[in-house]
Amino acid sequence: MTMTEQPSAAMNWSTENCTISRTMEILGDKWTFHVLREVFVGVRRFEDIRSRAGIPRQVLTERLAALIERGLIRRHPYRLPGQRERSEYRLTQAGLDLYPVLVAMIQWADQYLPLDDGPPLIPTHRGDCGGKVSVALQCDGGHEPTPREVSLQPGPGAKPRS
Repeated sequence: MTMTEQPSAAMNWSTENCTISRTMEILGDKWTFHVLREVFVGVRRFEDIRSRAGIPRQVLTERLAALIERGLIRRHPYRLPGQRERSEYRLTQAGLDLYPVLVAMIQWADQYLPLDDGPPLIPTHRGDCGGKVSVALQCDGGHEPTPREVSLQPGPGAKPRS
C-alpha cells in the first residue's frame, strides 16, 4: 500500500456474518453450480441432470436436497404413463436471481480461460433481439463504475471488529 492509499472502511468491521461467506455455504462446491447450470438450461429430471453434469448419483441427491432446503429449486411432480410419480426440479425466484452470477462466470471464463474453438455457451436475449447478454456493474445513480471505483462499505448489519 502506498502512502496515499487508505485501507477500506470495511477493515474495521467483523466478517463473522459476511454476506459472501453465507452465500458460499450454499454455492461453494463445484457440483452445486453444475446442477444449477443444468436447471437453468431447462434440464429438470434427475437422470438427465446426472448424465449431463457427470455427477455421481449420491452427490446429486445431496445437492438437490440442499438446493431445495435453501429455497433455490423446488420439486414439481410428473408421471410418465405406467410409471410411478417422480419429481422434476425447477428454479424458484431465488434460484432465478442467481442467473446473473452464472452469466458473470461465463463472461469471466470466456475472457480469462478461452477455448481455441471459442465459447461453448453464449448467453443471448430471447425473442426478437437475440443480442449477447453480459453482466455489468451499475450504481443506483445509473453509472457503470469500474471495479476499482467500487468500495464495500459497512451496512446496517455490520458489527465492529473485536
